[in-house]
Amino acid sequence: MIMTLAWPLVGTIVIELGVLLMLGETRRRVLWSSVVVNMLTNVPLNLYLQHVDDSWTALCVGEVLVVVVEAVWYWCFVREVQRALVYSILCNAISMLLGMLFLIVLASCPYILS
Repeated sequence: MIMTLAWPLVGTIVIELGVLLMLGETRRRVLWSSVVVNMLTNVPLNLYLQHVDDSWTALCVGEVLVVVVEAVWYWCFVREVQRALVYSILCNAISMLLGMLFLIVLASCPYILS
């Protein structure tokens, strides 16, 4: 169970740090805050999706909640509403899309799992 939570978390952190860096964010406190907020949002969302409700509706509602929580979190560090929203929306959209793409590729290549 730990690995089913660890891989999505690590992937999300790597992707979202990359997005922040591409957006020009270099402040260490903002980058570290991204790591922390992802530990606080990614794990509960994945636990909920794995053990309670794995529907598309639950995923979409969960992602919207994560975007809101992370936007507020980023605002605490960057003190700019627009920048906090851009960080949260882009980071989560890109990490979710890349994660889904990874799962599609993994599902279509069963020999990878053997």
